[in-house]
Amino acid sequence: MSNNLPEIAWIGLGIMGSPMSENLVKAGYDVTGYTLEQDKVDRLVAAGGKGATSIAEAVKDADVVITMVPASSHVEAIAYGPGGILENARSGALLIDMSSITPQTSVDLAKAAKDKGIRVLDAPVSGGEAGAIEAVLSIMVGGEQTDFDAAQPILEALGKTIVLCGPHGSGQTVKAANQLIVAVNIQACAEAVVFLEKSGVDLAAALDVLNGGLAGSTVLTRKKDNFLKRDFAPGFRIDLHHKDMGIVTDAARNVGAALPVGAVVAQLVASLRAQGDGGLDHSALLRAVERLSGSQV
Repeated sequence: MSNNLPEIAWIGLGIMGSPMSENLVKAGYDVTGYTLEQDKVDRLVAAGGKGATSIAEAVKDADVVITMVPASSHVEAIAYGPGGILENARSGALLIDMSSITPQTSVDLAKAAKDKGIRVLDAPVSGGEAGAIEAVLSIMVGGEQTDFDAAQPILEALGKTIVLCGPHGSGQTVKAANQLIVAVNIQACAEAVVFLEKSGVDLAAALDVLNGGLAGSTVLTRKKDNFLKRDFAPGFRIDLHHKDMGIVTDAARNVGAALPVGAVVAQLVASLRAQGDGGLDHSALLRAVERLSGSQV
C-alpha cells in the first residue's frame, strides 16, 4: 500500500460502526469491513473501503481489528470459535473493542487474546450517532499504555476526548458510569418537559434558558429537538440503554456501590421497553413520564 498506516479490519457496521469506519477511510486508512447485512458492507465499499464475506477474511491481514457490536454476547460470538477473530487474526495484531459490554467480558477477552499473541484494548465510546458522524466521540480506554499509544492516531480519527482509564475493563467501567449519568439526565429533562408543558409554559423558550444555566447539559443540547418534536427516531435505542443499565447496576452491586436513583431509572427504561418502545431513542423516556402523568401516549 502507498502509505505506512496500519491495515484495519472493522467488524460491526451499525448506527455507530458505519460512520466511524468511514471516518477512518477519510483519514487515509485501508479499512476492510464485515457485518451481517450486505447493504452495510456495500455502504463501506462505496465510501472507499473494502468488503469481506467473513470475519476470517476481514481480519487475516489486518494490523488492527476494531469491533463495534451491541453487547457482550455479540463480542464473544465474533471473538471466539473457529470462525472468530482470535483464531484468524495474526499474532501481534491489536484488537480494539469499541462495543459497550460488561467489564468482565473485556477482562476475559484480553486474557484469551494474550494466549494468541493478540493485544487488546476495550475502548467504548460516548456521543451517540451524531458524535460518531462528526468524529467527536469521547473514548474511554482500558488496557496497556503501549497499546494505547499505538492506537492513539486511529482513535483520534474517531473522537475528540480519548483517555486511558486503567487496566483491561476500565474503559467499560467508565462507559457504564457514562450510561448511568446519561439516563438519569434524560429522565430529569423528561420530567421537566412534562411539568413545563402542563404548566402552560413555552417549552422551546424554557429549554433554551434552562440550557444556558447550571441545568444545561450535552444531553439537553443533543435531545432538545427530540423532546420538542416528540421525534424518537433512534440515535441510541432504549433496548441498548436497557442493556447498559443492567451492566451498571450489576457492576455496582459487585463492587458494593449503591445506585438508588440509577436503579429507579433502570426500571423506567425497562418499563418503556416492556411497553414496546425499545426501538425508540432513549429520549423516549419522556413517553414514560407522560404515561405516569396521565397522558395517552
